[in-house]
Formats: sequence, structure tokens, C-alpha cells
Amino acid sequence: MCPQAHGAFLRYTSRMAILTGGRLVARMLRREGVTTAFTLSGLHVAPIYAGCVEEGVRLVDTRHEQAAAHAADAWARLTRGVGVAIVTAGPGVTDAVTGVANAWAASAPLILLGGAAPTFNQGRGSLQEMPQTQLFAGITKWSERVPSTGLVPSFLARAFRVALAGRPGPVFLELPWDVLSNGAEEELADQATGYRTSARSPGDPAQVEAALALLRAAERPVLVAGSSVYWDDAAAPLSDLALRAGLPVYLNGMGRGCLPAAHPSLLQLSRKDALAQADLVLVVGTPLDFRLGYGAEPGFAPGAKVVQVDVDAAEIGRNRPVQVGLVGDSRSVLGQLAAGAARREGGAWLAALREKEAERAARQREFEASGQRPIHHFRLAREIDAAARRAGDVTFVGDGGNVVAVAAKVLRVERPGRWLDPGPLGCLGVGAPFALAAKLLAPERPVCVVQGDGAFGLNGMDYETAVRFRLPMVVVVGNDAAWGQIRVPQVSLYGEDHSPATRLAPTRYDRVVQALGGAGEHVEDPSDLPAALDRAFASGTVYCVDVAIDPEAAAASGAAGYAV
Repeated sequence: MCPQAHGAFLRYTSRMAILTGGRLVARMLRREGVTTAFTLSGLHVAPIYAGCVEEGVRLVDTRHEQAAAHAADAWARLTRGVGVAIVTAGPGVTDAVTGVANAWAASAPLILLGGAAPTFNQGRGSLQEMPQTQLFAGITKWSERVPSTGLVPSFLARAFRVALAGRPGPVFLELPWDVLSNGAEEELADQATGYRTSARSPGDPAQVEAALALLRAAERPVLVAGSSVYWDDAAAPLSDLALRAGLPVYLNGMGRGCLPAAHPSLLQLSRKDALAQADLVLVVGTPLDFRLGYGAEPGFAPGAKVVQVDVDAAEIGRNRPVQVGLVGDSRSVLGQLAAGAARREGGAWLAALREKEAERAARQREFEASGQRPIHHFRLAREIDAAARRAGDVTFVGDGGNVVAVAAKVLRVERPGRWLDPGPLGCLGVGAPFALAAKLLAPERPVCVVQGDGAFGLNGMDYETAVRFRLPMVVVVGNDAAWGQIRVPQVSLYGEDHSPATRLAPTRYDRVVQALGGAGEHVEDPSDLPAALDRAFASGTVYCVDVAIDPEAAAASGAAGYAV
């Protein structure tokens, strides 16, 4: 190079800002609008930490990497965006696997960033070295190692694009130490724009017409809608279609709350009866999995026609044939159907289902009013619902077996994004981490975790995280000193003598939360519940109401169940 050219090169490079790979990661998070990431510290990811400080990305450190992944999952759900967890190499990565698997089953766009040994030592037996990307291949949409610092922005851009495209889902990126520590040009991140689209996918017009024809001909139609109705912000067209066509509607997953409890089309307790008699089932954004009996008889009526709507064409027709498969996002397709649907009242069909609903509600109210000790699950759920209504606009987090199954039948969810549960993986331990995300996003909104005593044990230490970050929340533990949802069928199938590993010690979980810096109390008399719950909502701290519940009550009331 001639002296003049060399001088020009030096002047050019001196003007360029060089950022570490960790800073580039943080810059990409900030540009994507990620204000908070969840983590548990480890030196392998220290450059990302430093970058987050410099870029103004808040780090919330949990007590277990599984909790960090769960919290990022909840952040994604509540923002309808991307949630980010950052974990160190080896055991940090493996601890996060369950949280990623849960996000995979629930179609939540979680990005997990995992540290790794420097590339020049990989294969030599480095500390915490293991094949990490292969570990996530079956439970992510994309799992890859970032090979160099200069490629950090483009790999992050692809991670955001893949996580949010089509059916959302998790992504894993491995970031070796040297990739995070070395430098690259700042403009690589600043030039990363226009790398994904928010375009929606309406349904094929011919298939929409076919679906409308079936809807017009149906005498006993039913609409079942799931999480994509929430993800696609489809509450308004869902309501329009239901009211216009006189459809009974049943919601599951994140779909809960997309119609308010008093909506004339929303039913909750009669779904089994409706599906067993329906001549047309419109399934929107929820798979025909165990929750819907795989779409098979006798859960679905013999000869029932099915119209299935999903953004993923591979989901259409899984487990049973469909008459019409509509590929598209829920908001677009429901809008198309609402615009073309013939106006009609629900008539005798909707009236019959409402009557069945009233019958079941009347039987349920008997349990809700029970004065028995130990306390009945339904009485506990009724008191939580009443206290939440006194407290205001509450976000509920369900984490457990029978206590949550019962609560889901009683708690009235009035708005989208006010109900969080694990999703179809049925993963226990989401209570504290999900609540962390909910409270960080909306500090003014009360959060109530409804939790079994078994579920408390998985990530209960993260109530210390809530205390440390000053995130008040109500934790209601249904305490039957057992893995209730497992124990009841285990005993009925094999007997008391062949039901090991289903009991727990009668632990006082309120005292556990007190030891972590929160507050709480133990309740045995149902008449003491209203005041205890009001104290919890008014406490301004992490407050655990530990409630002694009847181990047999859920089974006796017909509310217990375990699907396989």
C-alpha cells in the first residue's frame, strides 16, 4: 500500500467506532425494542452484561436459568414481541432447556443467548464445554453458533425474524467468549434494518367461501379459539363473527380474556357438551391436541365437520380430517369470515348450551360456597376471584395441577393478556417467573399467582427475585401436601400401597416467602380468606397466602383430571 493510501486508511479507521460483540448484542436488543432481558450470571456472558449497561438494557437476574427462560417466555407473550434470556455455558444452558421447551410448545418467541468457550479452545475440553446447539435442535425454530464478532448483528437479526415469523417460537444462539469479547464496526448493527416484516396473511378467498357455506348450513356450530387469537390481536373480529353468526365460543390458552366474561357468545362450562353435539366445529389458532380430545369421537360428534384456521399449514388436518383448512393469521381470517357471515341468532342451539352452562354453574356454586375444612378448591377459587375484583385489573398466573384447573373454571378474565399458564407442555414452575415479567411490564397492575404446593417448589426461590426488584405480587398456594393431580388418579388406578412419590410434607409456604423477605399468612378457615386476600393485595410486597385445601375435594367435585 502506498503511503498516501495507508494514511487515508488510518484516518478512515480512526473515525469508525469499534464495539465488542457483547455491545453489539445489546445494541441489537435495544434496536428491536427489548428493554429487559432475564439472566443468571456467568463469566461466559459477561461481555453481554457490560454491553447491556452501556446500551440501557435492564438485566433481571433470577435464581435459576429455567426461571430466566420462563420469564422471557412471559415477556414475549405479554408484549406480543420477543423475550430474551441470557445464560452462561454448559449447566447454564442446560438449566434453560425446560423453559425453551415450554416456549416451543406454547409458540412463544423466546430468544435464548448462551455463552460458550472461546472458539480457539473448543474441542480441547474447555470449562463447561458441550454440544449446545444440537441440544436445542428439536425444540427451537433455529439453533446456531455465531462464528465471528462481525456476524453478531446479522445473526441477531435473523433470530428476531425467525422467532416472530409465521407460528412464533424460540431460537437459540450460542455466542463464544471470543466472539463476545472481540471488536467489530458499530455500523454493522446500525445498518441492520428492514430485516423482518409485520405483514399479515389473509385466508384463500375460495377456502373462506367454502367455510362460510358450511357455516350457513350448520345447525349446531361451535367456535373454539386458542392462543393465536391473542397473539394476532384478533379479539374484535372474533367478537364480530360470534355475534353476527350466533356462535357459541370457547377459549383456551392465551385466548382467555379475548372475550369478556359477560360476552353473550362466551361459554366456559359446557364445551364438552357442545363438541359432542356440534355438526360444525370452527377451530381457530389452537391445535387438535389432548385439550380437544385430538378432535376424535366421542369428544367430537360423529360426522361433525371441521373448519380449521392456522397460520401454519402443517397444523391443518393433524389428528383428524378437516372439511376446510384456512391458512392465515387469526385476525385476518376471522375478519374475512365476519364480513361474509350471514346474520342469525344463536337460537335453540345457543339457548340449550346456555341452559347446560347454568346447570353446571349451579352445581359448581354449591362447592364455591362450601364451608368445609380443609378448604374446598372451588371455595378458594371463588374467594380469589372476589378479592381480585376488589383489587382491580389483575393479571392471573396459573401454576399447578388441580388448584389451577379449578381456578380456570371460576376466575373471570376480562381482558386479553390477563391470564398466563404454561400452555400445552403443562410445565410446572412458571408461577414466580411469569409474575416477574408481568409486574415488570405493568408495575401498577396487581399480579396474582395461583399455585399448587408442588409447583411452588420448582421456582419458589424467585420470589426472592421479586422482593429484590421490589415487585409486589400475591401468591396463593393451594396446600394439600401432595402432588394432587397425580396422586388422585394414581391411587384410584393402583391403590394407596402402590402410589409412592405423590405426597409432600405439610410445609408452610407463607413462612418460606417471609424468609425470602416477603410476607404472608396461613389460612385454614374459609371465612378467613376474604380478609387474608385483601391484606395480600394491599401489602405492597410479595405476599403469600398459604391455604390448607382438601386433597380429595377436586376429585369429589369432578374437577380433577389428568390427560395423556
